[in-house]
Amino acid sequence: MIKVLIADDEALVRTGLRMILQADPDIEVVAEACDGDEALDRIRAHRPDVVLMDIRMPHLDGLAATRQLSTWPDAPRVLVLTTFDRDEYVHTALQSGAAGFLFKDTPPRELTAAVRTVAEGSAILAPRVTKHLIDHFTRGSAVRTEARRRLAALTPRELDVLAAVAEGRSNAEAARALHLSEATVKSHVSQIMAKLGATNRVQIAVLAHQADAA
Repeated sequence: MIKVLIADDEALVRTGLRMILQADPDIEVVAEACDGDEALDRIRAHRPDVVLMDIRMPHLDGLAATRQLSTWPDAPRVLVLTTFDRDEYVHTALQSGAAGFLFKDTPPRELTAAVRTVAEGSAILAPRVTKHLIDHFTRGSAVRTEARRRLAALTPRELDVLAAVAEGRSNAEAARALHLSEATVKSHVSQIMAKLGATNRVQIAVLAHQADAA
């Protein structure tokens, strides 16, 4: 069972999200919060696996709350859910440690699939912001050169796994494509993040795109 906490300052939005998620037999909404401070308190109390985090909330906003969570041991995975698609929100959310970024007009089936993807340790981005994100992080030959220098620390097998992550594959999908066990892929991903100084799969995927940028 995937335990989810919903953090949004609009009660109607929280109710709608709860109804969508609880229609899935493998997802349980364990708590709701109306701002970042309340979200942090209820995360401590309920220990969810995934947090659906709005950006604009009173008191402590979603980005600041996500940044605090990134310092916690065994922190839940954060899936940022917002109506805003300005590039700086995406970049700041990912830099703050978010594992994914979706918009509130995401279809219900895609939302539940995203929760599952994030819960299993993968990352997810709304398709219409992926290009902006990659463009932002891959400008200039200096960026490409630095990315390739950092990737030189990886073994050939780690580079194969990184390529699968950059394609948006889950651990299970990467394992099937590379004829490895899922546990082996998970271990490689952890080693890759450690070698590259990354905190989540999105960051290593961006680095892979930086290295391959034309």
